[in-house]
Amino acid sequence: MRKDSKRRRRKPMIMKMKPLRRTLIQIAAGLLLSTTLAKSSRTEIPSLKEIFKNDFMIGAALNRRQFSEEDARAAPIIRAHFNSITPENQLKWMYVHPAPDKYDFTGSDQYVAFGEKYGMYIVGHTLVWHRQTPDWVFEDGSGKPVSREILLNRLRDHIHRVVGRYKGRIKGWDVVNEAIDANGTMRQSKWMKIIGEDYVAKAFEFAHEADPDAQLYYNDYSLENEPKRTGAIQLIKKLQAEGIAVAAIGLQGHNKLDWPTVEQQDATIAAFAKLGIKVNITELDIDVLPAIDEEAGLRLKLTPELQAKLNPFASSLPEAISKEQSRRYGELFGVYVKYRDVIDRITFWGVTDGDTWLNNWPVRGRTNYPLLFDRQGKPKLAFDAVVNAGLNAKH
Repeated sequence: MRKDSKRRRRKPMIMKMKPLRRTLIQIAAGLLLSTTLAKSSRTEIPSLKEIFKNDFMIGAALNRRQFSEEDARAAPIIRAHFNSITPENQLKWMYVHPAPDKYDFTGSDQYVAFGEKYGMYIVGHTLVWHRQTPDWVFEDGSGKPVSREILLNRLRDHIHRVVGRYKGRIKGWDVVNEAIDANGTMRQSKWMKIIGEDYVAKAFEFAHEADPDAQLYYNDYSLENEPKRTGAIQLIKKLQAEGIAVAAIGLQGHNKLDWPTVEQQDATIAAFAKLGIKVNITELDIDVLPAIDEEAGLRLKLTPELQAKLNPFASSLPEAISKEQSRRYGELFGVYVKYRDVIDRITFWGVTDGDTWLNNWPVRGRTNYPLLFDRQGKPKLAFDAVVNAGLNAKH
């Protein structure tokens, strides 16, 4: 009885706590949480999809070994943290439609079945792109460019066949990928040169015909740079004026330690939100290696002389770089949660550092560390920063 009485007498003191003291206690609690996350057993780490369940979906791009459940390291991470998936390659034209008279849905069927098995939001990536599309798509039997009419027919047939196969199962499609150049003009791809600028509109029309209920997206990189962003805004406005529904813009989010700035990220999301569409972060990672020109990198061989310059963290990631990456993830997620009413999905381009495309792009054989989980599948400091950004947004 005495102990109960004491607790009752202390309760009013808590209610009368001064605002400054309450604030200090909240700050201390936040610091304690951060320390606990860093030091606690990783078997009890918080789930990303649970942390952000009232904000946006958390997704990952999967390779074939992952959606076939052969990758034992990645499997528990995927199930615990992600509620949306994107195929890294399997629905690109060269894999699903490698020859004029041949479709191969073996891998894509497996991918969709995996998503359905675990109740995930399934994204299709991508229907129209200037890369990873076989030459035969654009050529006749003699290797000469086909006519506009022939290419449109091939595009229609491909989209109807692929989207139609997964009607009602794949919920959203990256219809067109990377149609804008860095200066904001239309990329002079084979699609553009043969069909003309309306190839984008036609692709959206064909996808809508194949599945009227699917969400349709335009996806691109470096839209945080103003010239390219302006071009993408003009493209979306043009499509809207023609009555074509674009559900969302996909900001790929292939970021650097010093780019984009918080201000660039904020301005970019706000600019697209003004168009009345959603914004998705679709291919998120933060590259920690020295930047190199894409075309030059593709021609480079990583000789011993170039190792120290271009692959400086071959054995491990220095603590200072890890902390800087963590800070970057934290500040970017601070922007994302600010726009939680606009953003539907944040998708990481890979599951662990061992899987990332950046190990081989643009220079093959480098060792990069762009994701939240290391090569052993353990959460990094960047993971803690993302979790803290989500928890701080709740207060």
